[in-house]
Amino acid sequence: MKGTNQQQHHPPSWAQRFIEWYCKPGLVEDLTGDLNEYFERNVRSLGPRRAKLIYIIDAFKFFRIYTVRKPSLVNLFINWIMIRSYFKTSGRNLLRNKLFSSINIAGLAISMSVGLLLIAFMLDLRSYDKFHENGERIYRITNVATFKGDQGSGSRPEKYASTSIKTGKLIREKVTGVEEVAIMGNDFSQDAKVGDRILPVKGFWAEPSLFRIMTFPMLEGNPETALRDPYSIVLTETAAKKLFGSEPALGKPIKFDTLDYQVTGIMKDVPFFSHINFEALVSLSTAEQTGKRDKNFAAWTNMFSNSVYLLLPKNADVASTRASIQSQLDAIAMEENLAEEDTKIQLELLPLYKIVVGEDLRSGSMSGSVSPHMPTAVLWILGGLAFIVILSACFNYTNLSIARGMRRFKEVGLRKAIGAQRSQVRQQFLAESIMISLAALFLSFCIFLILRPQLINMAPEMQRTVKLNLTPATVLAFIVFSITVGIIAGFMPAMFFSKTSAINALRNVSAPAFRSAKVFRQVTLRRALAVVQYTVTLIFITTTAIGYVQYKNILAFDLGFNTENILNINMQGNKPDELIKELSEMPEVTALSRSLIITSVGNAWGGFIKYKDFRDSALVMTNNVDENYLPLHGYKLIAGGNFITRPTTAQAVSELIVNEEFLKRFNISASDPGKAIGEEVSFSNFNVQGRKMTIVGVMQDFHYGKVDNLIGPVAFMPWTPGDGAIINAKIQSTNMPATLAKIKSTWKKVDRVHTFQAKFYDEEIEEAYSEFSTMIKIIGFLSFLAISIASMGLFGMVVFTTETRIKEIGIRKVMGASSGSLIYLLSRSFLLLLSISAFVALPVTYLFFENVLLRNFPYHAPVQVVELFIGLLAVLLIAIIMIGSQTMKAARTNPVEVLKSE
Repeated sequence: MKGTNQQQHHPPSWAQRFIEWYCKPGLVEDLTGDLNEYFERNVRSLGPRRAKLIYIIDAFKFFRIYTVRKPSLVNLFINWIMIRSYFKTSGRNLLRNKLFSSINIAGLAISMSVGLLLIAFMLDLRSYDKFHENGERIYRITNVATFKGDQGSGSRPEKYASTSIKTGKLIREKVTGVEEVAIMGNDFSQDAKVGDRILPVKGFWAEPSLFRIMTFPMLEGNPETALRDPYSIVLTETAAKKLFGSEPALGKPIKFDTLDYQVTGIMKDVPFFSHINFEALVSLSTAEQTGKRDKNFAAWTNMFSNSVYLLLPKNADVASTRASIQSQLDAIAMEENLAEEDTKIQLELLPLYKIVVGEDLRSGSMSGSVSPHMPTAVLWILGGLAFIVILSACFNYTNLSIARGMRRFKEVGLRKAIGAQRSQVRQQFLAESIMISLAALFLSFCIFLILRPQLINMAPEMQRTVKLNLTPATVLAFIVFSITVGIIAGFMPAMFFSKTSAINALRNVSAPAFRSAKVFRQVTLRRALAVVQYTVTLIFITTTAIGYVQYKNILAFDLGFNTENILNINMQGNKPDELIKELSEMPEVTALSRSLIITSVGNAWGGFIKYKDFRDSALVMTNNVDENYLPLHGYKLIAGGNFITRPTTAQAVSELIVNEEFLKRFNISASDPGKAIGEEVSFSNFNVQGRKMTIVGVMQDFHYGKVDNLIGPVAFMPWTPGDGAIINAKIQSTNMPATLAKIKSTWKKVDRVHTFQAKFYDEEIEEAYSEFSTMIKIIGFLSFLAISIASMGLFGMVVFTTETRIKEIGIRKVMGASSGSLIYLLSRSFLLLLSISAFVALPVTYLFFENVLLRNFPYHAPVQVVELFIGLLAVLLIAIIMIGSQTMKAARTNPVEVLKSE
């Protein structure tokens, strides 16, 4: 029985015909015989399904130059005549049905414009770092860090795009199979003094080996020695002109702070599509000289502001080389982690081309050069949404083609009667579809040019990430995309028409069967497509409505402190005292305070705190603030008071104000916060170890991080003059632009070098959630396109239905039917389909938000009924207007004119 069952399995017939079509006559028999033999063997060993899949793959795999038959000149001539005939006939059909052609072209153009934007977006992202000659062999080291006792969860690995300087040195000393290693420090940002001019310069600390790994062409100087000696600097061409004008820069001195640096090289500007961007590279040996007193400079755990790049040997086996290097990295990490109690680090290799498009990693303190990044998941989501919109337009084409099918059966019958084969009929309808798609491409390209600046300006990250310029590759991709859309849109009509026999087509027998083609029992193809299209449209609209409401709720969320009219001014390394003095004299400024960072917008600063004999230390988020910070922001103290001392050095800091979650984390009198006052804890970070701190106040819980994070333990410490400074200014003014201009002019008295950097707290929060805003805008735009395309399809179907039932309407009108009953008659089937779509779309959207998306937002507002039904009401209103307008037009027609030929 087993052998009998195996003999019943046959290779896919269409794959066999495909081989016979392209293969040379002398090779067909041998090739098909071998493939059939392999197929029978695979059926026995792998099963029929996998055997068929392998057969299909082989059928395409043997499509080679030496197997393809050469077309004769006669066949080429005949094919050319046929192709001309296809396009000529298709053009006449399009002109004959102007309304339906216009609807199809407009629908495809609107949807294809989204595809064009996505293609240009993807090509830009794939262009990053392609200018490096050795790009395929370049890797960056990433860190996977586990902080013990993090918020009571035991341990939580976090992936960082940065690593430590020690990592680079250990790789250079111990790892084999690596051609080059380059260490970069990401925190060079200083003011350059050249003559009487002072200008800010941003860049990286780097080693000479960087020029051997990456392709940064040097215009002047020797790349092998330019970054070798301490206090050497290499400038980009633009930076050299900014600092020295038209004068030669090579060999000239630049003063940073009190030290002189020598320009040892001038390189070409960094290309736009580079994951790192800078104005200058300073020798890493300089940082080693200036960081000698910092014991953490080369520490294993000092991983937040450095990068290490590797170059693998040429012609090496990538898989085995990576595996060997990774095992050596694991050994290094295991050895170094033995000396660490609170932090465990693992090292991983990241290919250069996966830095921009790849896994989302936490970034270190990169000096104004944050890498552009796009998670792969986001690209898949955008691609899926664009595909759905395009598919909706293809559904329109299929539906309208099926609706008009009855008028074209005689054309198909005549073609088949004079000898046309199925393949030729398919080619005819595919040619027509491709013509419509190419016509839509021209219109969609115009829409693309309009939408391109809108997309780029949608968010600051977009401006730094993509250009969406036209290149030959982009234009070619657009044309291929258009032809592909045409084939997808015309595939189903072509298949249906090609199956019709000549006799039935001429007798018009297949028309009803064609119009009632079933995909499931009692469900016609047209109805199924309409339901799917409206289901997608409703999901888009409902998602936009719910997402917008949730986004507004996030912006208006009670963070636990006040942010209204608070202007945060970045001092950019300046001492804040002079500006505070100037601002305090302005009547519009009612209160001032100082802080190290701005909370609730994603910034984080922290250290490890241990309490008495608690089993381990825990990571606690911190902020350094002065005594005016809490009252200015309206934090609520529930026990104790404000800071008692005003330390002038970091070593003198000894007080903490903590939140309620802090007490719960360490089990410090959580039920009675007053008992926590006076308790001592031990604080450690990269700068201090085991410093004794006393709790002087307890404040109500607030959102230190974004609202998609749970509230965790937080501690405020006194701000000292050695800390970086953000001035928080409470402003009360009836003319805010004039007040801001006044503050900006005051800034120029304090700092003439740096531009004024200040934002209101509410603006900071809005910018922190800009990715949500951008996504909502994109989905909202796609929703508009989806409803526009669906509405055009509905309009076409209503027009067609009204035309085909015009005599029925005339008879009903003669018999006394009212306009309302006629509208109900024609709209009944459409409204039924819309109801089915709503029955599917609304629960799916609700469950997606409540059980998937909003689960990541523990403080989200529940989804309301109004948000769910707003999309349904919009679609229903559009449908009623379109159906009603066409029905009233038909109802106003004189029945005598319609029925006079009967």
